[in-house]
Amino acid sequence: MPTDAATRYNWSTNFFPSTHYRDASRRHPAAASHGLAATPGRRTIAIASRITDVTRRRLMEGLATTAWSGVLNEVEFLDRLYDLNALPSIDSRYSNARQDIGVHCIANYDWPDDWIFEDERFDLATSDDALVRFLAEMLHPAVRTNLAEVEQLHNFLNQTLIHDGYEIVQVDAISGAPVFAGRRIGAGVAGSMKNLFFAADGPKPEIVFSDALNNDVRVVKNEEFCLVYDRPLAAHGLTWADLTNWWADSEGLTEAHAREVSRSLYRRLDRSLGDNNAERRILRAYADRYVRLGDDIPALVPQVYLHYDPYTRAHHVPGAAPLARQRMDFLLLLPQRIRIVIECDGKQHYTDETGRGDSQRYADMVAEDRELRLRGYEVYRFGGAELVDTPAASRRLAMFFDRLAERYSA
Repeated sequence: MPTDAATRYNWSTNFFPSTHYRDASRRHPAAASHGLAATPGRRTIAIASRITDVTRRRLMEGLATTAWSGVLNEVEFLDRLYDLNALPSIDSRYSNARQDIGVHCIANYDWPDDWIFEDERFDLATSDDALVRFLAEMLHPAVRTNLAEVEQLHNFLNQTLIHDGYEIVQVDAISGAPVFAGRRIGAGVAGSMKNLFFAADGPKPEIVFSDALNNDVRVVKNEEFCLVYDRPLAAHGLTWADLTNWWADSEGLTEAHAREVSRSLYRRLDRSLGDNNAERRILRAYADRYVRLGDDIPALVPQVYLHYDPYTRAHHVPGAAPLARQRMDFLLLLPQRIRIVIECDGKQHYTDETGRGDSQRYADMVAEDRELRLRGYEVYRFGGAELVDTPAASRRLAMFFDRLAERYSA
């Protein structure tokens, strides 16, 4: 979207079109007793937070005359992001957040417009992820219908967040209106996931465009050997819970116990690895994390088609295939459109068919890695010798996944 002077936020006038302006002088009755006073020094920011108190204050000041809930009321808006029935009330007369917000924001209007930014129940003062998701939701077509207002608000949010390394970008559209999500600047892959073909355990699937204009594809042959995840990718990425829910629906296992569904899917993914025991150790090491940490962590998806050549390699003249490689060994789809590729390199990555060192083959591999990184993918490689069946290999993988989770937890 344009960022020329005519559409930039004007600090001197503090102006944004507002659909529901209310007097900002009213005070949140529980502010003092619940640590909700608008004093930056009184807040405790998590170590992982990148968005400073200064930026949060600028956001609050800049949004002072803009209704954060748009054309919705406060309860309707917050319902899109939180389970209000599960959050406590800060008014002793009521049992949950839905009730006290309804009374103070809809029935009586006796809380200030910016109360949400200081209310500890919603984490906007302490969590980068919660704040960026909240700001992106303010731009949703269901929340704001005035595209000019959306454009101005979008520009202001990005000009404010950029100092701390975040931006809000368009990821989809509804009826011609943009849908946004937040991400770290310099992180993530542009665009949204449209197709996920993975875990082939037989002949290559044959794919055609059923609608080339919309990038709609269909498997017309060998579909039984390939898994196709056909659901939109959520803002939180693809978790093991997402994948097992999809698997349960696909395989008619909706009545089965969650553990049975998880084991069934794991066996199917493991089968796609064939006799590659090094890759199998990666999958097994990550599966241990599901057991320890739960199914809300990102799913490790094996044998994912990244590029796709409709022809088999045998169809081409030797050495003339247009794509150096088509499948990734493993893929993690994280929030903020971060995509992590994990490769396990056997000798076929750097030697020819006779076992001799092949510098061209190695060069092709690293050139492809550069292209992936420039497109926003993160690529991590393991040498096959690192993954022999030893306790040291298990520790190495566990440490790697721990550090990877820590790196992308902020």
